[in-house]
Amino acid sequence: MARQHRFKSLSNDAVYHCISRTINGEYLFDDEAKEILRKHLHQAAEFSGVKLVTYALMTNHFHVVVRIPEQGSVSDDELIRRYKVLHPKTTEWSEVQLGMLETILKAGGDEARKLRERLLRRMNNLSEFMKTFKHRFAVWFNKSHKRFGHLWAERFTSTIIEGNHHHALQVVAAYVDLNPVRAGIVKDPKDYRWSGYGEAVATGGTMLGGLRSVLPDGDTLEDATVLANYRMKLFGKGSEAKRGDSKAAKISAEAFAKVAGADGHLNVAEHLRIRMSWVTWGAVIGGEQFVSEHLKQYRLREKRRHHIKPRPFEAGKTEPLTDLFAMRSRK
Repeated sequence: MARQHRFKSLSNDAVYHCISRTINGEYLFDDEAKEILRKHLHQAAEFSGVKLVTYALMTNHFHVVVRIPEQGSVSDDELIRRYKVLHPKTTEWSEVQLGMLETILKAGGDEARKLRERLLRRMNNLSEFMKTFKHRFAVWFNKSHKRFGHLWAERFTSTIIEGNHHHALQVVAAYVDLNPVRAGIVKDPKDYRWSGYGEAVATGGTMLGGLRSVLPDGDTLEDATVLANYRMKLFGKGSEAKRGDSKAAKISAEAFAKVAGADGHLNVAEHLRIRMSWVTWGAVIGGEQFVSEHLKQYRLREKRRHHIKPRPFEAGKTEPLTDLFAMRSRK
């Protein structure tokens, strides 16, 4: 089977939703494994200069939403710091011993230049980030469980998200953070510790910053407001439990949806419950112009004459539901 072409963002500051599954979809990851997976996720992201927006680590797959900023200058001190994050001690996957790295860079010359270039090529790059993250965890998992062979099934899949389109980011982030709810593991997404939202509620830190980035004017909001606003995005208005009604506390697909508006139309969250495949299948998600630009590049690269139009999220047969468009659908 031919490998599916991976779409690359045309902008310098790119956001991607990535999914990777275990071989044969096997349920391999217990709580300890998910803790180590989360540790490797943060380490790989910091080394790579990648910004985590949110994530969900499940027993047989994971979702991660990442922002890949344009690479700026990286000093030798910063390079060493990032390398220490990834390799706090020398291991079998260390590219070079930490002491040697510091010595070579300090000495300068051709060897230092080549080493610096080799490390910098691994940064601000989605494929290199995913390779580092998945490979390091696979080595640990196989060694810890006395197994060998592939851990991950094929390549990871990725969808481009328009980074400055907060509506698109909110839709995808909520989809990811509601994974454990849809799987029936928890009733409230805050109670799943191996997710971006669960981590942000518990510890703040990096993941609170990730959730802040999906909200309009998020940089101006206090921490508590960021969590409250994002929580409203997850639940939807009117989904809070009534007293004495234990069933209403469960966040089901219905609780994810907001109630219909005064005009009787379904809202975005409710419609996406039915058409969630857009989030994982769309290839590119954002405003109409953003998707059109990627389609144009795709036609030129693949030498296709047929004009493909961005496909809107629809509410019914003719009425556009939102300002979101996708590059393709399962239709």
